Amino acid sequence: MTRVLSGAALLAFAIAVVWFAPPILFLAVAELLLVGAFVELAQLAAASGLGVPRVAAGTAAALTSLGLTSAPWLGDIARAIPALDAAIMTAFVALASLTLMQWRGGPDALGLAAASVFPSLYLGLPIGAMVSIRESRGGAALFLLMLTIVASDIAQYYAGRAAGRRRLAPAISPKKTIEGAAGGFVFGALTMTVAGGWWLPNVAVPFRALLGVAVVALGIAGDLFESMLKRSAGVKDSSSLIPGHGGILDRIDALLFAAPVYYIVLKYV
Repeated sequence: MTRVLSGAALLAFAIAVVWFAPPILFLAVAELLLVGAFVELAQLAAASGLGVPRVAAGTAAALTSLGLTSAPWLGDIARAIPALDAAIMTAFVALASLTLMQWRGGPDALGLAAASVFPSLYLGLPIGAMVSIRESRGGAALFLLMLTIVASDIAQYYAGRAAGRRRLAPAISPKKTIEGAAGGFVFGALTMTVAGGWWLPNVAVPFRALLGVAVVALGIAGDLFESMLKRSAGVKDSSSLIPGHGGILDRIDALLFAAPVYYIVLKYV
């Protein structure tokens, strides 16, 4: 019951923010989400023996996400936000230099440097992409992505319980099955194809179906990737923030892989 109630509350909050929040509030919520996810990621890194410079790496991730937003409604403040290329280049040089100063010997130099830069790519780019999608295409296009992921997740769960026999990735997530994934592909692609008729009408039906398949595949990969990080760190959930659901990373892991590709398709294809 706790999982159902907290899930319903999360869904209501997501709908309210994506559909009705003014741009400045949506951006604020996105950045708060990034900060929360970053804290959890830093904790996973620490549990894996990799110390991340939290202030510097968190700031770099936030600036990377802002680099993808045009934010014309910020007025003069927008000019102070670095462009994406400047944000990523500066983050790399600054964080690599911090690793250089902090390293005290041992075989972990590459791991420490990578863990410091990683949040900008893993969190900053996807969350910035979602903000940009809402800015350029409206709340409907972003909600379509989220709804496709949710429909796929629900279908994976119930199809896996009903017919799951073969493990999809036993070393990473023993509960995920090939049959569950198949159900996720069917219902996720159907959601993108059908709902996209209202919310992404300028995209042809066959292409929406292919996009749905891609979003589901990327969502599954994102879910497994975060499970790999947790298993490597020896923890079950990224945190206990959300009753019955774990942490922020546990809720957005699929979107972190799906959002960048969805953003690229909408912008360039």
